[in-house]
Amino acid sequence: MIDDFTRKEIEKISHNILKESKSFDIFPTPVDKILSYSDFALDNKIDLQNIDDSFFDSFKEKLVDPSKKALMHALSKIKGFFYREEKTIYIDAELDKNLGKKNFVKLHEIGHGVLSWQNEVILALDNDETLSEEYDEQFEAEANYFASLTLFQHDRFLEECEKLSLGLGAVMEISKKFGASVHSSFRNYVLQSKNKCALLVLNHPVNKNGFVNTLTTRDLFYSKKFLEEFGELQLPDEFGFKWSFVQDFKFKKKFHENGVISLNTKEGEDLKASYHFFNNTYNSFVFFFPKGEKNRAKTKIILK
Repeated sequence: MIDDFTRKEIEKISHNILKESKSFDIFPTPVDKILSYSDFALDNKIDLQNIDDSFFDSFKEKLVDPSKKALMHALSKIKGFFYREEKTIYIDAELDKNLGKKNFVKLHEIGHGVLSWQNEVILALDNDETLSEEYDEQFEAEANYFASLTLFQHDRFLEECEKLSLGLGAVMEISKKFGASVHSSFRNYVLQSKNKCALLVLNHPVNKNGFVNTLTTRDLFYSKKFLEEFGELQLPDEFGFKWSFVQDFKFKKKFHENGVISLNTKEGEDLKASYHFFNNTYNSFVFFFPKGEKNRAKTKIILK
């Protein structure tokens, strides 16, 4: 957890960098411009899955276990890392296939570099676990908070949300505007929303015959107003075929905004809700909100 004082310090640093680099209100968020202002070099040509042995030598002494085996184990899993002595950020070349994730990883590594109290971190190795915005190790959580704030330009994100109708279609448009991943955009949308809404993120389990009919919970997020009105939902960790959004997944629906569902709260109340569904091949996203909940859109979205 990040305490309130540290959170405010990160907000000040992020705001100053966006302002001084003249990145506020530039869309998509100009991450490379921010990187240049921060005075770090970037190396994004490395295939971290197939690194030449000689690359390891200069990093061995930076690990608690300086063996080549330990370093290879660490590097085989990471998406990016920051090396303070060379003021260099390394990004896995494979992230070229996912611009939103690549932008977040860059800003996460910049965070390690610009948060002055992290100066003791000489080598920061980051994988999918540490890059999760729910990861709670102190320095990684701080770098993730910096990355999210900066990518979504502080209050600019909520301002854009309020222009659009309630739903995943709006968030997909916002993710393009800021240059962010859909997953990160969905999460921030719900956590910052002034509406009553919740987001269920589902894993896609597989066996040797392909995808199975059971989806498992990866994340569950609630807006503040949802929790105030209903509390948490009573949901299982695994969802079988009786759930309509699992049927959406199994019948290969990519996206829709016309789901209707009955849910139970942990207080035992029945909630009649609408839901939107999106499958990005990696995860399925189910966006819940009570029937009748809506925004008055100021901008019309046309999905292509």
